[in-house]
Amino acid sequence: MSNDLLTLLKQHRSIRQFTDQPLTAAETNTLVTAAQHAATSTFAQQYSIISITDPAIKHTLGNITGHHWLEKSGHYFILVADQHRNLQIAQKAHADTAILRSFDKFMASTFDVAIAAEAIVTAGESMGLGSTIMGSILNDTRQIIKLLDLPELTFPLLGLAIGHPAEQPELKPRMPQPLMHFSNQYALSADFDSQLTAYDEQTADYYAHRNSHLKKITFSQHIVQELQRDPKLRAELIQVIKQQGFNVD
Repeated sequence: MSNDLLTLLKQHRSIRQFTDQPLTAAETNTLVTAAQHAATSTFAQQYSIISITDPAIKHTLGNITGHHWLEKSGHYFILVADQHRNLQIAQKAHADTAILRSFDKFMASTFDVAIAAEAIVTAGESMGLGSTIMGSILNDTRQIIKLLDLPELTFPLLGLAIGHPAEQPELKPRMPQPLMHFSNQYALSADFDSQLTAYDEQTADYYAHRNSHLKKITFSQHIVQELQRDPKLRAELIQVIKQQGFNVD
């Protein structure tokens, strides 16, 4: 089965090099509108989107993420878990607000942010744009909260750099579905090892022959490398989330 949307989804790739053409106000509005029409948990719309247009803030975000290429994107969004707005609504109605601080509601905000981010990515690609979702803003959420003047019951979750692509990277091979798609119960297949070996060979070939940043690595080695990151990085996340008013114990 194939159609234009399925083709678009299967051609997704992260873009980190952009032309110097900024997004227009109309393009930005279209992307935000696409996010607004994505699914949202219980229709509570528990997220907000902040457009970062100040070059100084962008530069600071480059320092935090370690990715200064974001400063050259056509537009930069930060997507925020947001129960603060619903707190204002509840307080005006003299309603009990305790649930807004719950782990359940924090998770709901997280879902809303992730779904909205993917809607922006897909809408952007349909417009000829490219993007990268950036979890690296979590490297220093205290600074971002201060930088963006985020109130209680909000938390910055994702950055999103988007713009007109100045590159066309090769598609990264995804793992075979038997390694990640099961029926009724979680069950790695009996030939897991052979399937993983084949996928490791495929990813090694991809990394060895792509247009830039060539390296010798398999998917399994990539996962092991991820586990070797400094455990102190983002170690304060849970404390910062609590300081923002969420009861995530």
